[in-house]
Amino acid sequence: MKPAEQIEQQDRELLRYRDKVYTCGIDLTLAVVGGKWKASILWHLAQRTMRFSELQRQFTETTRKMLTQQLRELEADGLVHREVYPEVPPKVEYSLTVKGRSLFPILQQMCDWGHHYLDDGCRPPANEPVEAS
Repeated sequence: MKPAEQIEQQDRELLRYRDKVYTCGIDLTLAVVGGKWKASILWHLAQRTMRFSELQRQFTETTRKMLTQQLRELEADGLVHREVYPEVPPKVEYSLTVKGRSLFPILQQMCDWGHHYLDDGCRPPANEPVEAS
């Protein structure tokens, strides 16, 4: 491959998201759903539509501000839908969009992996090499 063709190939593989360039889909995915609470929020919303107060009860270790921020980012990324009802007091419900639902198989695999990880005795000793499969 000629150098100019290599550059063109590399440019096609660049992934741009929020003014940042990624060369790996995994890194981009983690930028979207990574963080301490996002994957868990998506997991809970995959089970059912929830009001903010219900989500807050699920995430007692986070602040209202942090939960709101995470939900807004997920909404901005098109993964979560926020429905505001014209009531007093205001009623707000959160649910997954079609794009958000597309993450469910990945979240399920992560959940299963976590259970297997614990069942297998967690991790090898720090000095034990891990063989590639």
